[in-house]
Amino acid sequence: MIISASTNLPPLTSSAVRTTPTTKSFLFKPHFPIPNAAKFCRTIPTAVSFSSSTHFTSGSSNWAPDSWKSKKALQLPEYPDPNELESVLRVLESFPPIVFAGEARKLEESLAKAAVGEAFLLQGGDCAESFKEFNGNNIRDTFRVLLQMGMVLTYGAQMPIIKVGRMAGQFAKPRSDSFEVKDGVKLPSYRGDNINADAFDEKSRTPDPQRLVRAYLQSVGTLNLLRAFATGGYAAMQRVSQWNLDFVQHSEQGDRYKELAQRVDEALGFMAAAGITMDHPIMNTIDFWTSHECLHLPYEQALTREDSTTGLYYDCSAHMLWVGERTRQLDGAHVEFLRGVSNPLGIKVSDKMDPAELVQLCEILNPHNKPGRLTIITRMGADNMRVKLPHLIRAVRQAGLIVTWVSDPMHGNTIKAPCGLKTRSFDSIRAELRAFFDVHEQEGSYPGGVHLEMTGQNVTECVGGSKEVTFDDLNSRYHTHCDPRLNASQSLELAFAISQRLRRKRMHSKPGSNGMLVENGSVA
Repeated sequence: MIISASTNLPPLTSSAVRTTPTTKSFLFKPHFPIPNAAKFCRTIPTAVSFSSSTHFTSGSSNWAPDSWKSKKALQLPEYPDPNELESVLRVLESFPPIVFAGEARKLEESLAKAAVGEAFLLQGGDCAESFKEFNGNNIRDTFRVLLQMGMVLTYGAQMPIIKVGRMAGQFAKPRSDSFEVKDGVKLPSYRGDNINADAFDEKSRTPDPQRLVRAYLQSVGTLNLLRAFATGGYAAMQRVSQWNLDFVQHSEQGDRYKELAQRVDEALGFMAAAGITMDHPIMNTIDFWTSHECLHLPYEQALTREDSTTGLYYDCSAHMLWVGERTRQLDGAHVEFLRGVSNPLGIKVSDKMDPAELVQLCEILNPHNKPGRLTIITRMGADNMRVKLPHLIRAVRQAGLIVTWVSDPMHGNTIKAPCGLKTRSFDSIRAELRAFFDVHEQEGSYPGGVHLEMTGQNVTECVGGSKEVTFDDLNSRYHTHCDPRLNASQSLELAFAISQRLRRKRMHSKPGSNGMLVENGSVA
């Protein structure tokens, strides 16, 4: 949820958010035995069926939280016991929302500014969160790197940076094949820890509904810790010099960050000397949002609530959701579900996207053309970006649509290393970002943000960067459960590069400037 000391959140038992029509409403008891959650779920009667909802949102005709069931749904797991799944979903429906409607609306307002070049989105986190790596240190370190990146970008762009984590719910992953074959044995593909386990045996790979409860509880725990970090003084501007991770400190990026932090400290000292108090919430807290791919539709429906103040539905599993490349069919179940929830939405777009189809998709998901509602996240590789993106921008502009354009330079640059592991080249990632900025400069549109798979851990999953991770280094600290992630040093290096490009754009817009600023490390 939005993390800000000035936010007055309703208590968990508040009527500010109502349950969906298919939900039996009862209060969440604080003494609920968390370790026995799975056992509790199994005690619910299994002879349960969903009732059809007849309450439609005011903004989407012929829509209900379960209307997606009438459409073709791709990338959903097949559970051996549908009754057990429905029992678990009933329990999830009774749980409190993870986020609140008003928070999602505030994020939408911020994204509307990014659509017109008045803010910049920084969205990052794990490819897929895991149960095994769930601990406070990992959450803190990723949060800390995002704070550092946000500071670097703020300094270069001199505009608000919208910080959104791929955290507190990013579990499910789409797969190109429903099954995996090893040594003649065929088992269901690993689809994320909220569905099954990655160990290659029948028990691990069988989808287990109880994992949805554990994913919910982990999401709540993650968000609780993020809130504490963001409002308890950890994110205070006065601590900017202390955000460096130990293994980044003695590196080129660490040195660059320390230099920037010293400038910020000097500015804060000047403000204090001038009598400007450092006790204001804006100096001590930050807004931090959560997001994930909307993939497991039964789970998303179970956490959908009607906002009593507006009558609109919100998916309360995250502030922002996106539809992926594999599930964005115009007549598909995922688009059907997302068109009815009022969260800000992202659309992942590859070089396969037809401009006319993109316009149609935008009109389905945002029929009222509301600013901040839609973020188009492009992922197509540098060469394809220069060829395909201009046509998409022109089509959207010609249709009069308001969107926020964001670059995902990760997914279009996945390769297989000689050792057989998946990896990504830092140079290719930076090249795609350079192409993204170049195209928007050429088209007169606004580069609104960046979407990264990254971690605060000192992993060796993407090759390249100033600390030069090589193919030979991959096996030393390759920890991802899915796709390769940028480590903290690479993430910070990329932030400096983007910052220089944003600074160039800012300098170019000043009267009398020729816009020819290019510095080391820039994506220019």
